[in-house]
Amino acid sequence: MQREVIYRFGVFAGVFVIMATWELVAPKRKLTVSKAERWFNNLSIIAIDNVMLALLAPAIAIKTAMVVQKAGWGLLNYLHVSFWPSVIISVLFLDMVIYLQHLMFHAVPLLWRLHMVHHADLNIDVTTGLRFHPIEILISMGIKVAAVSVIGAPVIAVLIFEIILNGTAMFNHSNVHMPKVVDSILRLLVVTPDMHRVHHSVTIRETNSNFGFNFPWWDRIFGTYRAQPAAGHQGMTIGLAQYRDRKQVTLPRLLILPFVGNPGYYSINKTGREPVRRASTR
Repeated sequence: MQREVIYRFGVFAGVFVIMATWELVAPKRKLTVSKAERWFNNLSIIAIDNVMLALLAPAIAIKTAMVVQKAGWGLLNYLHVSFWPSVIISVLFLDMVIYLQHLMFHAVPLLWRLHMVHHADLNIDVTTGLRFHPIEILISMGIKVAAVSVIGAPVIAVLIFEIILNGTAMFNHSNVHMPKVVDSILRLLVVTPDMHRVHHSVTIRETNSNFGFNFPWWDRIFGTYRAQPAAGHQGMTIGLAQYRDRKQVTLPRLLILPFVGNPGYYSINKTGREPVRRASTR
């Protein structure tokens, strides 16, 4: 268990430093709010999330996998699938569950209120990838525990998935410039920053697209893929239409946002108009 914590923190620290440095050297977009102000809000929420998990549910997904493995529960154990195929299937299954969970947080009004905290960021960078309301984190962990139990995921599969999810969340939210040809190749295998940035558009139809976190295939399979923002990556507006003032998204207000905030019209059932494409799609 201690090694699991060390592995996860090591990957987190490494990816964070790499992406934060890349953002400084070659940013994709100019920031509209100072990095210091946003990072204080985002890192504070991330700290609250981690303290809460450490107190209430430390390494619960790994512990669940240990119990499941010992008891022989879950579909893979029932079917006696061999070890490495079980690991691959489990990682893919858990990633699909996270995709569907993300879709659900956009479809259910009560859950969308929680998820607004993630989308209300006026810019998008490496810290946005881990900025979620503490209650959303708890719900997400509960869904993950259920998924691990149902599939009968091996412990190593859960560890691999947690590390990948943590790393790719920071990678695909990063404000980094990437050559178009590199992006087009990478997004066949992993969700890239340009692909996921579309999801943080203020435009409703673009917000309700590109729900994948790790692997890009689910969006294509389930018809939620959108290649580029209509206004281009330089011209698009990040965030939510009802929260354009940085005073609306300070740390205290973000924590109470699900309870008192305006949810707007971002439910997946309210698709809005198709965005008008501008000349530039960079």
